[in-house]
Amino acid sequence: MSAREKIVSLEQLPAWRESLREAGKRLVVTNGCFDLLHVGHVTYLEQAAAQGDMLLVGCNGDDSVRQLKGPGRPLNPEADRALVLAALESVGAVAIFPEKRAEEFLRLAKPDVYVKGGDYTPETLDAGERIAVESGGGEIVIIPFIPGKSTTGLIERMSD
Repeated sequence: MSAREKIVSLEQLPAWRESLREAGKRLVVTNGCFDLLHVGHVTYLEQAAAQGDMLLVGCNGDDSVRQLKGPGRPLNPEADRALVLAALESVGAVAIFPEKRAEEFLRLAKPDVYVKGGDYTPETLDAGERIAVESGGGEIVIIPFIPGKSTTGLIERMSD
């Protein structure tokens, strides 16, 4: 399957999810901006994928990245970020969502497992996201953060 074929629209997502469920596949979901892909992202996504049969990555749309990261971001447009993510072997599918928080995306995806990085705890995870996952019967897994590996850190080093 090509990387482009791994990009799923929000409109396609419910039917895509149902086909996985019918096939008995355990869906793992994570999300983020993924503005400049780096070793921290790749390691995190591989660890997330190991939690089930298929990894779906929710990619924040451009407007939501600006809200989260500031006016100079994203560096790469959403379609480019989604395609780079989809090209990774560990990623089964990618969906772009427009909101700042992933609550609606998670309601559509209905993950068996929702993975977040170690910069979160179950207590600091957005309450709406937690409710969306748990109301669909999913569990939340926190994967340890890799120190010193961040897009913000890369950008700061590039501008020095």
